[in-house]
Amino acid sequence: MDIMRQTALQLQQIVERSEDRLLVFTEAGSESRPSSTKWSRKEVLGHLIDSASNNHQRFVRAQLRGELVFPSYAQEDWNRIQQYQSETWANLVRLWASYNLHLAHVIEGIPESAAGNRCTIGEHEPMTLQSLVIDYVKHLEHHLAQIR
Repeated sequence: MDIMRQTALQLQQIVERSEDRLLVFTEAGSESRPSSTKWSRKEVLGHLIDSASNNHQRFVRAQLRGELVFPSYAQEDWNRIQQYQSETWANLVRLWASYNLHLAHVIEGIPESAAGNRCTIGEHEPMTLQSLVIDYVKHLEHHLAQIR
């Protein structure tokens, strides 16, 4: 099994393991902030939805060209503008899970011939599409651990 298929399967398994675990949090529990400078569970999950949205574009567009430059995104502003704190927890969990199951499907279909396509995001060093996909899953796991 190639790395893209392995990563797609890993992402699918993370979602399947996590969805029910996330749904146990109450609205109040999902809204509380550990401190005035930290995001609530809702805002962290909103950040993961934004990450899915941004990376969806990257995963698709990077396959269409050999090299692509993407803008970075202002995560604090995205979170604030989308008002994740006032969204229902169950709706956020469903959106996050559905989006990531779709991304697993997209990742599984990335051909080996596109895995080496170069992606530059903002001011970061260029990386391959394959590295971007792997980093996406690591980023997701990091923030899920914060939520738990």
